[in-house]
Amino acid sequence: MITINNEPKAYTPIFLGTTQHSLRLSLQILIMVGMKLNDEIVETYNVTVSAIELGQLPNIGNEIAIDEITGSELSGFKAKLKQSDAQMQNTASTELEKLVDLKNVGRYQLLKGKNMMTQDMNTLEFDANNLKYVRQILNASQDSLAKRLKITRQTVNRFETGEQKISNKFLDKLLGAYPELAESIEVQFDWVSLTFPDLTSKQVIADVLRLQENLFLERPTSQNFYTREMAFAGEKNIYIQDFAPVKNPETQAVDQKFGTTLYLTGKGTRLFEKALLEQNMNWRDFFEKARLYRGHLTRLDIAINDKWGLLNMNDLVKAVQEKRFWSKSKSYAVHGNVDDGWTVNFGKSPFVIRAYDKHKEQANKGYDTDVKTRVELELHQDKAEHVIDDWFNNDKRLVNITFDILYTYLWFTSGKIEDQQLKSDTVRDEIEAKVDPIPAWSLLTALGKKMKFVREPKKQSVERIDKWVLQSVVPSLAVLKKTGHWHEIIEAINTVELSAEHEKLVMATTKNAITQASKQLNINFEKPTKKYNEDDEQGKGA
Repeated sequence: MITINNEPKAYTPIFLGTTQHSLRLSLQILIMVGMKLNDEIVETYNVTVSAIELGQLPNIGNEIAIDEITGSELSGFKAKLKQSDAQMQNTASTELEKLVDLKNVGRYQLLKGKNMMTQDMNTLEFDANNLKYVRQILNASQDSLAKRLKITRQTVNRFETGEQKISNKFLDKLLGAYPELAESIEVQFDWVSLTFPDLTSKQVIADVLRLQENLFLERPTSQNFYTREMAFAGEKNIYIQDFAPVKNPETQAVDQKFGTTLYLTGKGTRLFEKALLEQNMNWRDFFEKARLYRGHLTRLDIAINDKWGLLNMNDLVKAVQEKRFWSKSKSYAVHGNVDDGWTVNFGKSPFVIRAYDKHKEQANKGYDTDVKTRVELELHQDKAEHVIDDWFNNDKRLVNITFDILYTYLWFTSGKIEDQQLKSDTVRDEIEAKVDPIPAWSLLTALGKKMKFVREPKKQSVERIDKWVLQSVVPSLAVLKKTGHWHEIIEAINTVELSAEHEKLVMATTKNAITQASKQLNINFEKPTKKYNEDDEQGKGA
């Protein structure tokens, strides 16, 4: 007897083997299970199961101790295993030990359910202290703020003393009056990777990404158990890894293993957003489409870009060093220095919060950016999937979900947090009631929900080569020109043979459209850096 989506079935689950997709580095593996009835397999399911709970794999054809299967073809199926009385007792003892360890550590965490990332999220409202800090960074008096908003000074004063609650209507009016404040924070995806158990890389390119295959360079690889890699423009910005077809020397038949992983790096997400623009799609459309092909997120990075410099990394690092912070994770690390920029990490995979000096990081690479400080949520496997589920199923803006997570998992304070407060059962409430937050962090988390989730489509460029030539090669070329060797350089440039990587880079850079869709759409591609508001369902410019 087994329960399938809450419906009891008189089936006996039989183990039919693992899939190639299960070779990924994960504690969640994908197996095939047959439903046996009257000595016949009447149904089969590809289900995700915990490798820890499963233990040693049974032999193919043997019964497997699955108690329940839930899910759908669209979102995938998950299996729960039966537990013996001894296993249940051992599990309860282990969880009790974990709870004792957490309390002894002095860092408060919730032993939350494994299946929800965003349940019981805390929210932060824009309050009187946030308004005072806004006036401070705007260098505005109560009088000047009141005139700008066309309200009385007394009203502003009532807001700042807490006599009158700050409404969403007032906050919208404030952001409308100060556009520099409204544009100070942006949210965007900075890394996306998905696995597709039933596709090859060429199918991902043609059917999921809908990019032109001739813009990809095919080459061998040995990473992540795969044997083939398809790289857009020959670079590792948009690339797909899978298994190259193998010909049987005896039968000459071609064997094609399925299973592939798509990677969109930070730059790759910007390049792919151009493809989304050409196809008149947004990220939500893309993830819905990926799920139709049984795509499962393996990593999702959500970047919060502080373009004003509300956050000062020196202040955050000092707060960490002085233990003036609260985090649900007891793991944290500080890297870098004042000159090159700081990075602070909280937590470990599958969920990390990272804050770093984006402007200095880019300057060290020879690039410029209008982002001062960046805070990233790095989510892996089911943690990433749960955020997308919450976005799809609860009709929430991704910006709201992002800042609810940030506020729930991390908090910086201006004053010292006493040890007894960290050991309290109501530690978060205790800290917020007795210790003032760092004003900038409080404002970021309170104001963030009013900001935009943006797409910033960009063309493939040769900027990297251009910078290297200007900085490292041009001085030497000038010497050769002045010493009469210039004609040799020109002849060499005209006769040189480009590598396959360089040929793809040239092709991807000179092609105006990276998909076929632009032939039917009237889109102006002359402004590739124009930003688009993801929350605008029509995909119009932000």
